[in-house]
Amino acid sequence: MNKLVEKFIRYLEAERGFSNHTVRAYRKDIEDFLRHIKIEPQKADLMDIRGFIASQIKKGLTKTSVSRQISSIRTFFKFLYREGYVKTNPAKLVSSPKSERHLPKFLSVDDTFSLMEKPDGIGFIPARDKAVLELLYSSGLRVSELAGLNIEDLNIKEGLIIVHGKGRKERILPIGSKAIDAIKTYLVERLLTKKKEKALFLNRLGTRLTDRGVRRIVVKYSKAIQIKGNVGPHTLRHSFASHMLQGGADLRVIQELLGHKSLSTTQKYTHLDVKHLVDVYDKAHPLARNK
Repeated sequence: MNKLVEKFIRYLEAERGFSNHTVRAYRKDIEDFLRHIKIEPQKADLMDIRGFIASQIKKGLTKTSVSRQISSIRTFFKFLYREGYVKTNPAKLVSSPKSERHLPKFLSVDDTFSLMEKPDGIGFIPARDKAVLELLYSSGLRVSELAGLNIEDLNIKEGLIIVHGKGRKERILPIGSKAIDAIKTYLVERLLTKKKEKALFLNRLGTRLTDRGVRRIVVKYSKAIQIKGNVGPHTLRHSFASHMLQGGADLRVIQELLGHKSLSTTQKYTHLDVKHLVDVYDKAHPLARNK
């Protein structure tokens, strides 16, 4: 593959601190683009980029996928321009299609509790799975953040965990009592495996549990309790945020807990439960009580 692509990938890993999952997505987008234009990236212009985008739309890709590809191409050419490989940045004038806004799926409190209680039995796997589910919901972690946790990131005594988020940004999060209990049980089972891996969560082979492995755990137990629709680790993250909001947490506190760079990203949760907002209004507003 093009040497410039490899340099770009190293830049994403070393300087931007992107996760392996994100780096793979960027690589695929750029490789797809270069295969389409069939010329060196230094020779590409605005029409080449627009032609590629048009071909992706024609294939039936969603607006979200096309927007992600455009973002990858912009970052790529910004890197080339900064490093002096191109004299102008042709991607600077490319605009993204307006994406459709979808409210994130979240579970009811009852369904969430049922999901947390589903892993049963004794042994390494049930203990690990329960700890994974409890921690995802307790702290609102991204799947990559949970999979990337090391034992040294955990402070059971203080009930805190150090999370390595996007762009290698660290944040310290509290862990709920239920999650702490589940993690303690898991750590006993983990100790019995005699594995010296630094990762907090291990797979059956004794190596780090991957993002995909975490998803399988969530899907497995959500199906077991017959939750309708697609449920994944991000569903628990959304559930954490919406339940915190319903419980009266400040939006900026939720922003910090989730590791959102912008408050606007967190504000989508204010649209999740209109009924709850109406109930609070009815209970709190002086005139609303005088019916």
